[in-house]
Amino acid sequence: MKNISLRERYKNSKLLTKYGAQFSSFVALVILCIILAFMTSRFLRGENIMTVLLQSSINSILALGMTFIILTGNIDLSIGSIVALAAAVPGYLMVNNGLSPVLAILMALVLGTVCGLINGLIITKLNISAFIVTLGAMNVWRGLALQLTNGSTSYEFPNLIKVLGQGYIGPVPVPLVITIIVYVLASILLSKTPFGLSTYAIGGNESASKLSGIKVNRIKIELFCINGFLCGLAGLVLAGRLNSTMGVMATGYELDAIAAVAIGGTSMLGGEGNAWGSLIGALLMGIIRNGLNLMSVTPYMQTVAVGVIIIFAVAIDAIRSKRR
Repeated sequence: MKNISLRERYKNSKLLTKYGAQFSSFVALVILCIILAFMTSRFLRGENIMTVLLQSSINSILALGMTFIILTGNIDLSIGSIVALAAAVPGYLMVNNGLSPVLAILMALVLGTVCGLINGLIITKLNISAFIVTLGAMNVWRGLALQLTNGSTSYEFPNLIKVLGQGYIGPVPVPLVITIIVYVLASILLSKTPFGLSTYAIGGNESASKLSGIKVNRIKIELFCINGFLCGLAGLVLAGRLNSTMGVMATGYELDAIAAVAIGGTSMLGGEGNAWGSLIGALLMGIIRNGLNLMSVTPYMQTVAVGVIIIFAVAIDAIRSKRR
């Protein structure tokens, strides 16, 4: 009986270590919902809950891409600019040059993927910090988005584009369906495939991963491509939701994505975390912003709140790492 008890304790300890941060985030999500329900009667209305889910869907997709990058101990500060480039250019071509919506969708996904590929190639081939490369790329992709669209706003898109942001499949909004699909696929990729295991290994110890035969640079490039693809997808959802695109769209979205990943329990040092934690983090961010809006907090103070949340989440991660 003693051996069984020890085995069970060890198993529970492993589960707590692996999913403890995500469980804590989920508890925080529930508590926050309870608090907001008492503070404002409008929070639990069906219309408001649906608004939160729709608003969170875009950040959820971006947070998923950021999760892949942060799991390897890297970061991408250019995702907001990639979203703008991937959405604004096809939007401009649809409105002004008659580009078909099918080609526009393909173009957005390809543009996002190519941006991720270029980021990954520069980081790996030139051995430059991802922080520095993506900080510069943030300005490059944003500048290209503004230049190629002449700084104009494009609006009134075909129904195929609007469906991506405003459509429904039965009672479920299309953005939520897209979010669920990409998270299920990402979860399988990270937990059930050699590619996912290699991703965790690189974040845990990159040097050891190289010695064990993992093609570290190739996997990093592929991860940046996945991140870029998801930026293109998020750009399409955002374009459909707004029924418009512009070169300045998605400004600051990288901060919300980083906050969601950190809150969701993914270690900023890499090697620990999972996709579902980032989804919880994105929902938390959406609820926080929604709650602040319902309480008439200014957008400026909401930006302050996001910054405080990022610092708080990273501090908790640092404390947790020291304890381990």
